[in-house]
Amino acid sequence: MNFCIVGAGAWGTAMALHLNRLGHVVTLVPRRFEQALTLSSDRENQDYLPGHRLPLSLQIAHELKPALMEAEVVMLACPSHGMRETCRAVADNLAAARSVRLLVSLAKGLEKGTHLTSTQVAGELFPGYPAAALAGPTSAAEVAEGKPTAMVLAATADFAELSAVQAAISGNRLRVYRSHDVLGVELGGCLKNIYAIAAGCSDGLGLGDNAKAALLTRALAEMVRLGTALGANADTFYGLSGFGDLVATSHGAWSRNRSFGEAIGKGETVKSLLTGRKSVVEGYRTSASFYDWCISIGLEAPILNQVYEILHGGKDPGGALNSLMSRDLKAENREA
Repeated sequence: MNFCIVGAGAWGTAMALHLNRLGHVVTLVPRRFEQALTLSSDRENQDYLPGHRLPLSLQIAHELKPALMEAEVVMLACPSHGMRETCRAVADNLAAARSVRLLVSLAKGLEKGTHLTSTQVAGELFPGYPAAALAGPTSAAEVAEGKPTAMVLAATADFAELSAVQAAISGNRLRVYRSHDVLGVELGGCLKNIYAIAAGCSDGLGLGDNAKAALLTRALAEMVRLGTALGANADTFYGLSGFGDLVATSHGAWSRNRSFGEAIGKGETVKSLLTGRKSVVEGYRTSASFYDWCISIGLEAPILNQVYEILHGGKDPGGALNSLMSRDLKAENREA
């Protein structure tokens, strides 16, 4: 199968390496011309995924249009805040792409202001083209190395293209499941980044295993409550894009969101951590989007609210902990 991956960050590069190993035709399209030149000459993504050789069979495109011409699957591997811009660029060149069967988002975040997920943004700009989301617990470096991984590919309806792409992406080191709950898969991928920042704060404060286990248990309950209120299926959040991604992102030393939270817990400021940063901490922007969304429709989200206050309101992480621990006592389950 012919894949075009738009965006050459860590995850886009890792997916390109994985698909190339499976024998597919893969073209990686960096967003910047200068980056394309560097990747072509160095055959390594030193900025975002160092230490992984890009084989000559993996094509690096300097322009988007030629890369789209033969593509059957277009993967959008950009940060969520750049999804609309990326989709516009693809849409402007889609007339030349006669073989595209599916657009797949690899992003995990909400669009600021609209609260749209990445596939919803794609749906606005690509009417008539099916869009799917690929998510789950994935360290880019581990996927690049070929370590065992499982993911979920979600689209609103079951159609031949979805099963074909599922089979094409799957291999003996990466297993892909299907889902029809696109909203749930995308919301899980968004929310886990916010809770991973909270888990990092817990690590930075040195609160211990008991506190972190309790935090993640209540975070999962909050994720299910928010997700179902927004129209998703509860079971989705107990799967790979919910619980699975939450566990990986909240514990992995590689996790940008967890590491970001840990640094805040140790006393570093949000501003200093964001200044000059190349890699994106999706949970930072997504916390603001979800906070506004929950307020606008009256959803209660205590953990999410405290993360928002830490990141955007300057609240001390210790003070946020006290706010959570001093809430009114209640039953663990709402139906109890």
